[in-house]
Amino acid sequence: MSRAAGAGAGASLAAAPDEDAGQRRRRSLGARIALWYGALVALCLLAYSIGVVVFFTRHVEAELDRRVHEDVELAERSVAVSDAGLPMWRGGRPPWSGVHEEEGGGHWIEVWGLDGRRLLADGTLEARDLGPPPEGSHPLERPHTHVLPTGPVRVLVERVTLDEKPFLLRVAVSEASSRAQVRRMWLEVLLLSLVVLVAGGLSGRWLARKALVPLSRLADRSQRITAEQLHERLPVEGASLELDQLAAAFNATFARLEGSFDQLKRFTADVSHELRTPLTALRTVGEVALRGNHDAEGYREVIGSMLEEVDRLTRLTDELLTLARADAGEAKLRKEPVDLGNLAREVASHLLVLAEEKEQALEVEAAPVVVHGDRTVLRQALVNLVVNAVKYSPERTRIRVAADRRGDAAVLEVSDEGPGIAPEHRERLFERFYRVDKSRSREMGGTGLGLALVKWSAEAHGGRVELETDVGRGSTFRIVLPAAQPASASHHPTVSSAPS
Repeated sequence: MSRAAGAGAGASLAAAPDEDAGQRRRRSLGARIALWYGALVALCLLAYSIGVVVFFTRHVEAELDRRVHEDVELAERSVAVSDAGLPMWRGGRPPWSGVHEEEGGGHWIEVWGLDGRRLLADGTLEARDLGPPPEGSHPLERPHTHVLPTGPVRVLVERVTLDEKPFLLRVAVSEASSRAQVRRMWLEVLLLSLVVLVAGGLSGRWLARKALVPLSRLADRSQRITAEQLHERLPVEGASLELDQLAAAFNATFARLEGSFDQLKRFTADVSHELRTPLTALRTVGEVALRGNHDAEGYREVIGSMLEEVDRLTRLTDELLTLARADAGEAKLRKEPVDLGNLAREVASHLLVLAEEKEQALEVEAAPVVVHGDRTVLRQALVNLVVNAVKYSPERTRIRVAADRRGDAAVLEVSDEGPGIAPEHRERLFERFYRVDKSRSREMGGTGLGLALVKWSAEAHGGRVELETDVGRGSTFRIVLPAAQPASASHHPTVSSAPS
């Protein structure tokens, strides 16, 4: 094995893992749908969990504050003032007397004098050292949390009047039970979220696979359609509107490809035949000339015949090159203001001799109408139409070339009194190499590309080609283009005809 071969094999082996890694990095559509579905479920769960816990925490805090205020009211009802002016419990017992375990973790009540002395205290809290009351003996406006060695408590200080004497009343309620409830809520929400997230991910994966089964079938069917089977179509199952639209779009694409392939096959066959005809004629004429002895006049006729075939081959090649450039988007138009009236008179004057050979009357009705286009391309299109009219119209008939404006459109018309075109030929008349009478067209020197060039010229200028025909009564070919300026008020038709 050579070094180059070894290096190539090594490169291919090195490229294979990279390709596999790229395939692994690209997740399937089903996996991405499942991931997005799981992410959406997780986001909703997160928002819901936070909302639930925050709402529950605020509810617990509000319940604590309510209990603190209830204890303040209870203390006001339970404390009386003795004759010595000191606070005491009514009935000689505090309201929690004999209670060892209080729901919620316990309560605590303190009565302070305005001089900063604690006068009365009792409750069920284990740790009772709340410290001195606020400085200046001013009560707090709302409950707050105070942390004791045994845990946090909710504290509220209020200034009260008992038997017309002012005191400071401090009430504390344990937060142990409330915080335990919040922790249990967090745990329950977390566990529930995990369960829902797992179930949502599995269901999302299942739904994604189920939804993509028709898409997989479409992919399998489309992979079996090759260039030799473009007539086949994907089934429209009615499973969903989106998949039906996708299948219809694929079917439309296959139909266009089938048409393009058929057109390409016909075009290739036609090009081969059209090129073979002049080449065969050239070879035949040359071989006949080589086998015989001719004088100068005879060789002149042979060379003239060969030049005619070369001229036909050159015209065919030029027209094919023009259409190929148009298909590739490389045909550039040199646009400028073009007076179609002057163009019609110029073309008619140039081809008048051709009409005189068949004693045909070539008439021109041309009003000044201007378009923005390529004069050379438009002139060639009009020449093709007039030449066809002269070729296929009988002798001593009338051919009319007209230029006029109709609304916002500029119109070029070529009318003849020929045999007309049968309905079965009208749809394909502008196709390349299509001929109504193939043998007669070749005898007249036609290439079958003239009308295709006319159609391209009109469409390249943003216009169209129209055909009006009646079998046995003639045809009218019409090039409709966007007008560049308003039509002139004057109308000066010019009529010229071959002598009878």
